[in-house]
Amino acid sequence: MRAVRNIQRTTIAGVTLLAVIAAVVSFRHMHELCLRHGEDHLAAVLIPLAVDGTIVVASMSILLANRYGSRGGMLAWTLLVVGSLAGLGANIAVAEPSLIGRIIAAWPSAALIGSYELLMSQVRRLSASSNSREGQEERSLAELPVVSEAGSDGSGDVARPPRDTCRRDTEIAAFHRFVWQWAQENRCPDGGLPSGKVIAERFSRSPRWGRWIKRAGLAGELAEPPPVV
Repeated sequence: MRAVRNIQRTTIAGVTLLAVIAAVVSFRHMHELCLRHGEDHLAAVLIPLAVDGTIVVASMSILLANRYGSRGGMLAWTLLVVGSLAGLGANIAVAEPSLIGRIIAAWPSAALIGSYELLMSQVRRLSASSNSREGQEERSLAELPVVSEAGSDGSGDVARPPRDTCRRDTEIAAFHRFVWQWAQENRCPDGGLPSGKVIAERFSRSPRWGRWIKRAGLAGELAEPPPVV
């Protein structure tokens, strides 16, 4: 899990670096293009910022959607594509009128678009894997396989979970109670419980899992079981 997180952090750092490079290059080219076409200096500064701002907002919206297993809405993708094409077009428009010059000018924007999609695919895979693992864990107690053995009075069969399954589910339940106890012992300065996101980050899980722990704890589902007499 740590290796996966390191890979994702490296990818995020690379995409961030490419975004900064593309933004600077695109800003300079769009600024020059605006001045060429009669815009004043203020408009020549604000128009590139509006284009780059559109790309940033659309990118963050898509990133948030991907963290929850979705590809993002049509509007976010449309704004991202339009903003990227505007920057790409400005880069090509002010480049030296040769094939090599246009390729050089277009490269930062093209590299950013490709690397950003690679980052989104990583986020989607991690989200799908996390949701699948948590869903299986949460359903485990309700879907225990059973084996049959004769009752003590010989009157019939009694359903009993396999020993290994019982031990695994007992460990899962104990872990959930431990997490809930940690949340109660690490309250916010105002006395409130930590958010589901904080709980999830503490135990390297998804925010959805953290919210489930908090809801289950508040509902009394994670209380210590009574001692067996």
